[in-house]
This record gives sequence, structure tokens and C-alpha cells, in this order.
Amino acid sequence: MLMIIRFLIIPVIALLVDAYFYQGVRSLTVKWHIKPKKRLAIAYWSVSALAIIHLIIAAILNKGYTNMVHVMYAFDIVMILTIGKIIGSIPLLVNDLYRGIRLIEGLFHAKKQIGDEAPKLNRLQFFNKAAVGLAAIPMVAMVYGMIKTAFDFSVKKVVLTFPNLPDGFDGFKFVQISDIHTGSFLSDSHFRNAINLIGEQKPEAIFFTGDLVNNVSDEATRFMPVLSTLNAPMGVFSTLGNHDYGDYVQDWESKAAKDANLARIIEIHSQMGWNLLMNKNVTLTRNGSQIALVGVENWGAKHGFSQYGDLEKAVIGTEDKAFKILLSHDPSHWDAKVRPLHPDIDLTLSGHTHGFQVGIEIPGFKWSPSQYLYEQWAGLYQKGKQYIYVNRGFGFLGYLGRVGIPPEITVFELKKG
Repeated sequence: MLMIIRFLIIPVIALLVDAYFYQGVRSLTVKWHIKPKKRLAIAYWSVSALAIIHLIIAAILNKGYTNMVHVMYAFDIVMILTIGKIIGSIPLLVNDLYRGIRLIEGLFHAKKQIGDEAPKLNRLQFFNKAAVGLAAIPMVAMVYGMIKTAFDFSVKKVVLTFPNLPDGFDGFKFVQISDIHTGSFLSDSHFRNAINLIGEQKPEAIFFTGDLVNNVSDEATRFMPVLSTLNAPMGVFSTLGNHDYGDYVQDWESKAAKDANLARIIEIHSQMGWNLLMNKNVTLTRNGSQIALVGVENWGAKHGFSQYGDLEKAVIGTEDKAFKILLSHDPSHWDAKVRPLHPDIDLTLSGHTHGFQVGIEIPGFKWSPSQYLYEQWAGLYQKGKQYIYVNRGFGFLGYLGRVGIPPEITVFELKKG
């Protein structure tokens, strides 16, 4: 019920924005005949009404968190329309402020200046056209992000050189993926394409750094057959993210039900053939040399995220390993715990941020709102001799798309040097 109430607030806000923005759209039709004006009004309000009705029906008919993807898509349609109109309303607001100032000035001037009317109409037309143009930009970008960019997997190749890398691991090649968020997908077709792309990289191992689901284990069940086809000679290793614990479900019947959900998540990893590292480590062997692969449960230092990870427990038994790789979902763990307490962890692999799913990345320039929340938010970072790589994510959450930040498959190659 609480979720339905929240979704009812959104349509009210959307309608208020709609009403304000429509004034600008309508003013562009002052020279139109009556019928075209009516058709525009019907089309404008029909699109808005259908989007809102779709959202309300989806929220009411939602029968559990496994069906949330339909609600999220309905929400995104309303969000795209509303965000576009909010941005488009900026020129309208500027014009209204200008008119307000002139009105106040007019109270102190009895005489009207000759020739004022034509400039006022021209200015009004300019601001209204600017409003429509500005509104179209985010709408087009976000729709494109949902139908194209969200599934346009980017293969990023990272070569790292370490002087302490054991000789047998010189040339070691592995893939990192993160944040699959199965609950945000309607079908597994894009999974198949991505897995084929991973296979083409010929990795010796695959590391998954958390968030298999959005909320509940059932989201992953129908994707198990295709995800089970992920394989590499040395194996697939994984850890948990903040969304894997069921912490965001507000109506668990009992603590036992929540615990059972987590147990099912763990079972799913096992059934898919993934080696889940929950505060523990394994030894990887290659060409007679060994390194430690450490995995911790989610541990976040910021924004109230869960702290289930126990790094001290996870590293027990790795003291004799000259090189260590850590799988830790939340990158804030690196500065808070990993670097100050474990300088012998050479490379940390994280995810969690999704690169905010919206941003700009061009040669020489990288920006996203995520950078105001996390110091390490996408790509490779180094402090001293230690590295962290933050994967931009496989799936998406909330906004079911990506703008400027495509989903990522990262291919690492380690070099001795």
C-alpha cells in the first residue's frame, strides 16, 4: 500500500508540470485554426494521461517484487516525460519572471511605450520554441538510452603491471562483470549477447562483483540457464552486493523469510557453477605460481549501505601469498578499510555505482553525477602501489537505461614488471 501511495504522488507532480508546460506549447498555436489546435491538445494530454494511467495500473497490479520491472518501465515513461518538461519549462519560467518584473515596473509608469507589443510577442515565441526544443533533448536521449545504450555492451581492456606478480601469472587474463540486476530485465536475449561477447575474450577466469538481483532471489531464477553458461578454465568467482540481501523489501513476513531469500541467493550462485566468496579466499594456481583471490560481503562506508563484509576474516590464510586480488562490491570500502589496513592487497575490483547510468565519457574528459557521491566511481584508480577498478555495471536499476555510460565488460591482463 505504501508503494501505491508513493506512485500516486508521482502522477500528481507530473500533471502539475504538464499543465505549466502546456501553456508554452499552446501559445505556439496562436495562428493555427481551431481543429489543429484541438488535435494538438488531445494528443498532448492523451500521451500524458496514458503514461500516468499505465503507471497507476502497474503499481496496483504489482503482486510482488519479482514483477517490479513492469512498474519500473511505467515509472520511467512518466519520468522521461516529466524531466523533459521540467527542463523545457526553464525558458518559460525565465519569461514569466521577466514579465513579472515588467508588470511591477508598469505599476510605476502610467504611460505604455509605443511599439512594446510586437517585441513582446516575438520574445514570447522565442522562449516557447526554446522550451519545446529543450524538452525534446532529454526525452530523446533517455528513450534512446532505454532501447539502445542500455544493451550496447562496452568491452574495456585494462593492462596492469606489478613488480610482485608471480612469474606464472605473467599474462593472466580475466573478465570482471558487476551489477547484473536481473530484476530489471524483461528477457534474457541481451544476456546471451553479452555472454557470447565475454566468451570471445577468452578469459582464464571470470569475476562477478555483486548485485545479482534488485530485491529478491526469484528475480534471478529465470535467468539461471543462460547465466550458467558463463565459464572459464579457472572458474567463475563471485561476491554479494547490497541488493542481494533483501534489505530493500519492506514487507518480509518474518526474519526467517528474509534469511531464506539470502539462502536461495547463495544456492543460485552454486547451481550456476559460480564460486561465491563470502568473507573467504581461494588460491588460484597458474604455471606453478599462486595468488590469493579474496571475496568479502558488501561493506559500504557511505550513504548508509550495509556492512556485512569482514575483511579480517576473509584474508585469513593469505599471508604467504605475494599477490592478492579482492572482490568487494562497494568502492568506498577501498579507502575506508582496504588501503589503510591491508596494503598487501594489490588490486580491488568493485562495482555498485553503475557510473550513475548517466554521464559523459570522451577522450580526456569524464563526468557523471556519481563523482559527487564516490571518489572512485568508474574505471581505474591508483594510490601508492594499490589499484582499484570500478566496473560500470552489466545491468541497470531505477532508470532502465543508460545515457553516455554503456554497460561494461572489463578484460584485465596482468603483467610482471
